[in-house]
Amino acid sequence: MNWLLDKLNTLSGIIWGEYLLIPLLAFVGVYLTIGLHAMPWRKIPLAFQTLWQGREDSSKNKGDISPFQALMTALSATVGTGNIAGVATAIYFGGPGAIFWMWVIAIFGMATKYAEAVLAVSYRETDALGNYVGGPMYYIRNGLGDNWRWMAASFAFFAMIAAFGIGNMVQSNSVADEINSSFSVPAWVTGTIMAALAAVVIIGGVKRIAQVAAKLVPFMAAIYIIAALAIILLNLEKLPAAFLLIIESAFTGSAASGGFLGASIWMAIRWGFARGIFSNESGLGSAPIAHAAAQTNDPVKQGMVAMLGTFIDTLILCSLTAFVIIITGAWESGLQGAPMTSLAFSSGLYGYGNYVVSFGLILFAFTTILGWSYYGERCASYLFGTKIIIYYRILWIIAIFIGAIVELKLVWTFADVLNGLMALPNLVALLLLSPIVFSKTRQYFNKNSKWSLTRKI
Repeated sequence: MNWLLDKLNTLSGIIWGEYLLIPLLAFVGVYLTIGLHAMPWRKIPLAFQTLWQGREDSSKNKGDISPFQALMTALSATVGTGNIAGVATAIYFGGPGAIFWMWVIAIFGMATKYAEAVLAVSYRETDALGNYVGGPMYYIRNGLGDNWRWMAASFAFFAMIAAFGIGNMVQSNSVADEINSSFSVPAWVTGTIMAALAAVVIIGGVKRIAQVAAKLVPFMAAIYIIAALAIILLNLEKLPAAFLLIIESAFTGSAASGGFLGASIWMAIRWGFARGIFSNESGLGSAPIAHAAAQTNDPVKQGMVAMLGTFIDTLILCSLTAFVIIITGAWESGLQGAPMTSLAFSSGLYGYGNYVVSFGLILFAFTTILGWSYYGERCASYLFGTKIIIYYRILWIIAIFIGAIVELKLVWTFADVLNGLMALPNLVALLLLSPIVFSKTRQYFNKNSKWSLTRKI
């Protein structure tokens, strides 16, 4: 087993290394941002206005769930261990400077997420059950033509399997560990309860998942944000120094301090980019699967809603986690992952903050399981037809329990490899279909020029 783990670690290092996926993700984000004339940055207020309007009944438009529910479903899959454990891991390996590079990949990732959703709505279809379906496999096949079917199928295959790692077993294992360490509840009990609760939701399909996500995601995010802001306000005098440390470390590296072993500039970039992408999933191709089901007749409007996912996930939630870790000094503790974040919140809220982390990790991970169950079944049905859905759901529920009770080093690494492999065809498609994105965006803002800051897109 160790030899397989070593081989997967080597492959993961190649895929996520300095010469392949990370530069490609950065290039696609920068290219799309330039091609859109920085529209994702300039239109953030309009995007929030569109999101607010998307809370209303949109059943007159084509689709299965409201635009707001589509974003909450996408966020349910992205807001998870990456916001709690991922940020701490980035700091542990890359130092505080990793947070700066996490911000960089996020601000350009907004354009990537926007383009994904625009294409997902533009090229979506209805399946044999009458549900609206879309995502990279559909915009690759329908947008690029039959010669690219192999790439559409490869994305669906990699995503279908990767879902069991990043969106299932990794999440249930994190919850089982957290509950066991905090409340001494056996892992098999946690696994059984999570599997049962997930089954109740998943069996209802995307509509029930969206309904649950629309309630749980804002609730859990609000609690986490309030707790983090409370710690920051209690240590407000330390905030400027923390911000300066992030900026300086991004360009000079981080010296060893306390239990922290130090990190180079490249380590800051590598871990900031990797954990930022793991957190917001811009470029992976997962979120557009949810946005394709939105009740909308305008791809651009849904694209603006979609890009807020990256803004909320990384630029708000991950930033708050990072500031709490740095101003409390937890980053120098030598701890890694969720324990580092738990220490930061506990010391910041007089011994009670660790409960916020535990509660947040449980809810975040559970909603991630729900969101990724939909992604996985949509990819499975693309490859094998709608009859596969019920069997995929049964296997998904079983995997939740298994993930809670077994050691997952191999699964973590396997998930990293497959996440990279599913991102590659999606990024190629985004580059090839970018003229479609630019054209639709230009047409939309020319038609609605009163919303433009300039006459350009």
